[in-house]
Amino acid sequence: QVQLLESGGGLVQAGSSLRLSCTASGRFFSDYQMGWFRQAPGKERERVAGISFDGVVTHYEDSVKGRFTISRDNAKNTLYLQMNSLKPEDTAVYYCAAAWSVVMTTDEVQSWGQGTQVTVSS
Repeated sequence: QVQLLESGGGLVQAGSSLRLSCTASGRFFSDYQMGWFRQAPGKERERVAGISFDGVVTHYEDSVKGRFTISRDNAKNTLYLQMNSLKPEDTAVYYCAAAWSVVMTTDEVQSWGQGTQVTVSS
């Protein structure tokens, strides 16, 4: 199983950008489809984006489509989420996840990171 560690969160103003990173330990990062989820206070954890093991296929939820970009560097065992034009409603704890599906549900996730807080002020 792969272990995941997120970084890059912070407090930014609306309209700003952030890039989240998720570093994986273990030998099998490139075998997994990877994804980003987020969870706002009082809300369920929701899928944000997913990417295939080879980076060719990506999926985005409508709420972030056109603003967020998911990518991966298998040589560095790292997953990224570039977030542009951030909105206050993007405020949440962001989690990276490893699974066998690109459009993964929370039940399908094999490994979770510990999360990184993103706060967008208006």
